[in-house]
Amino acid sequence: MDPLQQKIIEELKVSPKIDVNEEIRKSIDFMKAYMNKYGFFNGFVLGISGGQDSTLVGKLAQMAVDELNQKRDDQKYQFIALKLPYGTQADMQDVEDALDFIKPSQVYEVNIQSAVNASVRAIQEAGITISDFTKGNEKARERMKAQYSVAAHFNAVVLGTDHAAEALTGFYTKYGDGGSDLVPIFRLNKRQGRKILKELGCPEHLYLKIPTADLEDDRPLLPDEVALGVSYEEIDDYLEGKKVSATAKNTIEALYRKSAHKRHLPINIFDDFWK
Repeated sequence: MDPLQQKIIEELKVSPKIDVNEEIRKSIDFMKAYMNKYGFFNGFVLGISGGQDSTLVGKLAQMAVDELNQKRDDQKYQFIALKLPYGTQADMQDVEDALDFIKPSQVYEVNIQSAVNASVRAIQEAGITISDFTKGNEKARERMKAQYSVAAHFNAVVLGTDHAAEALTGFYTKYGDGGSDLVPIFRLNKRQGRKILKELGCPEHLYLKIPTADLEDDRPLLPDEVALGVSYEEIDDYLEGKKVSATAKNTIEALYRKSAHKRHLPINIFDDFWK
């Protein structure tokens, strides 16, 4: 294994092998510990997309809430699941199936279409053209904004779905789905997340579903792996210290370097990052 691969694995805290039940316990205990330390919060908020990552984090969050409420009469803690479509969501049935699996404390739907369109229109009226790709990022940021507004109402914290394969490639929108308070599955790669969902009894079609951000109007349901130019299997192999093809290795490491700014807090003059 070369030094850069080792550095990335250590930075993202990936283990080549996991005990599934141990990882479930780690994530639940992490969320419970946060609630217990900051007792003024009442639970968690997360948008459920119908994909693997939000289904996993949502289920773990509800399990944490259920455990927190076990010895309480007031059922203080809640997991608030949000449906956040842009207009009509093509895979909304998967969202409903994920919610049936998670069984959240409460579910709300916030359609972001009018807010996104208003934002794009305001920028275009200033004489600035917004590409379809940039509009996709507007959608991701509007979803995160909605989650924080709902979290403020319920005095809750926003969960993120960032995992090692996503963090490595920077495959998320900065201050969109990349913005959150807690990231319970940071350290896991994509296949490890699938294993956990299988252990939890998740419907198979949700964790075997082709991953897609579905942000671009011109390319609806574009698979992540097409956008990235490398498969999650290759990314996961890389993160587990295995040898991958030279093409995959070069692609992965190029994505890692290009997305470095996303994994860093806003840079100040004391950071070495900018020098």
